[in-house]
Amino acid sequence: MTTRQPTPRSDRSPWNWLLIVPVVLPLLTFLFNSDEPRLFGFPLFYWLQLAFIAVGVATTTLVYQMTKKKGGE
Repeated sequence: MTTRQPTPRSDRSPWNWLLIVPVVLPLLTFLFNSDEPRLFGFPLFYWLQLAFIAVGVATTTLVYQMTKKKGGE
């Protein structure tokens, strides 16, 4: 009876480095340290926070699509 060795984890893709972007981007306070420009009457801080959410979702989706296993591998 042969035992199969567990396959090593393959989560060392360079695509994972992109996940740093949605973490670091909101920490850059100089980006939203202003009241202008306004978008639909909302100050920069509020609509930029919503943009950060969109960047986080897009980045996570991109990394997932690029690192998921193809077929039954």
